[in-house]
Amino acid sequence: MLTKGLVGMEITIIGAGAIGGTIGAHMIRAGHDVTLCDLDQTHVDAINKNGLRIEGPVENFTVSAKAITPDQLPPKIEHVAVAVKSHHTAAAAELLRGRITPNGYVVTFQNGLTAHELVAVVGEEKLIVSFVNFGADYLEPGRILQGNIATFRVGELFTHEITPRVKELVACLPYAQATDNILGFLWGKEAYGAMLYAGAVSDLSIADALESEEFKPLMLAIAREVLAQSPVKPESFDGFDPDDLEGSLVRLVAFNRASAKTHSGIYRDLAIRKRKTEVDDLIRDLNGPLTTHVGRLIHAIERGERVCEIENLRLLATYERAYRLGKPLNAIVHLIDAPIRNGSGPLHGVQIAVKDIVDIAGQPRGNGNPIDMKSKPAENDAPVISQLRALGADIFATSTLLEYAAGATHPDVAEAMNPFNVLRTAGGSSGGSASLVGAGVCEVAIGTDTGGSIRIPAHYCNCVGFKPSYGAISLEGVTALSPTYDHVGLLAKDVAWTIRVFQGLTNDLTPIKPREIRGMRIGILASDFKHPALSQEVAFAVRQSINDLASCGAIIIELDDSLINELDSIFEDSLLFEIWQTHGQLVSHKPQHYGPETLRLLQASKSITQEQYENAMEGRRQLLQRVPEMYAQCDVLLRPSAPYVAPVTTPPIDTPEGAAEGVYTAVFNITGDPVISLPCAFSPDGMPIGLQLATLKGSDIELLEIAIAIEKIITP
Repeated sequence: MLTKGLVGMEITIIGAGAIGGTIGAHMIRAGHDVTLCDLDQTHVDAINKNGLRIEGPVENFTVSAKAITPDQLPPKIEHVAVAVKSHHTAAAAELLRGRITPNGYVVTFQNGLTAHELVAVVGEEKLIVSFVNFGADYLEPGRILQGNIATFRVGELFTHEITPRVKELVACLPYAQATDNILGFLWGKEAYGAMLYAGAVSDLSIADALESEEFKPLMLAIAREVLAQSPVKPESFDGFDPDDLEGSLVRLVAFNRASAKTHSGIYRDLAIRKRKTEVDDLIRDLNGPLTTHVGRLIHAIERGERVCEIENLRLLATYERAYRLGKPLNAIVHLIDAPIRNGSGPLHGVQIAVKDIVDIAGQPRGNGNPIDMKSKPAENDAPVISQLRALGADIFATSTLLEYAAGATHPDVAEAMNPFNVLRTAGGSSGGSASLVGAGVCEVAIGTDTGGSIRIPAHYCNCVGFKPSYGAISLEGVTALSPTYDHVGLLAKDVAWTIRVFQGLTNDLTPIKPREIRGMRIGILASDFKHPALSQEVAFAVRQSINDLASCGAIIIELDDSLINELDSIFEDSLLFEIWQTHGQLVSHKPQHYGPETLRLLQASKSITQEQYENAMEGRRQLLQRVPEMYAQCDVLLRPSAPYVAPVTTPPIDTPEGAAEGVYTAVFNITGDPVISLPCAFSPDGMPIGLQLATLKGSDIELLEIAIAIEKIITP
């Protein structure tokens, strides 16, 4: 397309790449006197020798052009266009210091909000701003792809008047139109551009990234975040309408599918040209959390820590869900920017939240305590974190918990709430992890379990809670409560995710084969359904699941509960004694360190004597010898996960309600057996209900094979 109107403008374009070169070529062809200035000597030489070639679906042509390097700029210039990447604006501005003639001006052909850097050198009165949205790419020295024709607007930044000089300039530029709200176009482009930045961390085309239903909430949230910061009314262009963002995505997909430019310039800089991008300006100009995550992820790619791949975009989508779904539930302590991966294994790109009781390098180990949450960051990862990173996982967040996993909240740390009713608790102590998985923020989270702290929140939040055999996942780098009973485990969307992560952590390559339900011996305890704390809705749901399994051919066997009862009887003395060994010194010297409910529990633990502890542990040793006999009668033991659905708040463990909460779970911490809580129903008021499955210590894979089969039958 020929430029229209005035012929004979003399202009120097600083930056002869995609945009500057395309505009300059069109102007030269229309008869204007254009000098192209670029730092790339090979590009300058190619233009001077062979001309500047514009290629693509719009048209193909070559113009003879004059190209120079910055050191060849004349001492005085009347008309200058700046078309460099935004992070080179300051350097370009310095080239213009003292060069612009009294009646001259500078016009920007840039992305971003770069005016302040130019104004600082040439002054407000000499600056004109443009908005350029057509797609172009630098192919090689002397060759540029023009991918489409799109909106090009020119206007004054410091007045709403369309001045004579703007009209004169517009008449010389290809496709350009004058506007009295140039800043509105720039802010519209900031929103659209921020979506392009996000898409650039993947290897998807612009159209594919914008079209994907998976990433639609992310793209809309980024655009809204940017538009909320606009000081003027943002303008519409090329299908983008600030007042109709969902419709904009549809129109922008069509717009970009029609363009020969399939990927953004940011992507090309990252993946192809391997050079620094304009992302610093994105972070500088915008202060929203999502654009900050985008910027820091791009920095990680620039540093070579990541490559452009769809998993990066999935990480950004997880951050968006974390803000939209996780933060309102008080489930998140910290979000971790562009987490380091140390490998690319079977968990490549899986986003995992970690209970804030585990060492993560660069993060304080918060323990649900406001003092610890401000403590010195950990220098090294706990082994479980190192393993996850080596498997390729993204440790994207730390999740909230009850203080020191001891069964009570600290009054200055908000309790994690339930995704199925925000007025009820997510449970404890791994409530934040369960809340995030239950809300759909992530598929997997790490928790710890000393008496039910994974399984009870899983029951409350409609997710799978897996406490593996004692020691299956390392406890190193994890704040201890009761070393004999502490376990690290998983909260997950389903059993398949549980298997994937657990097998990765244990390097167990055993092929998983779901067990046959027909003939499976399922043990139950009749006394489980007689406990006074058991609610009718939970009892009905668990019984219904048992009936469903029986109807599929499972054999239901009632087991003697005496061994379970004897094991339960030694739990309190052994647990409390070890809690005092862990916390006693700090409790004695700095009781104010703890919240009042936690302090009450810890002080009570002091009363257990060494003799009581040793008697309890000897009783445990003897009782554990009988555990294999119990499991010999069945393939799996089935129990309720908790006696009631999620209450308003987690009852402290030293209250009757708190003691009842773990009535079905603590025994498996005593035995160290693997146990998993599976969702099985919803109460009449919509609250999740779960049941537990347990097998003998060391039979984790067998339990998971049973669980994946039972899950198919009982999933609500």
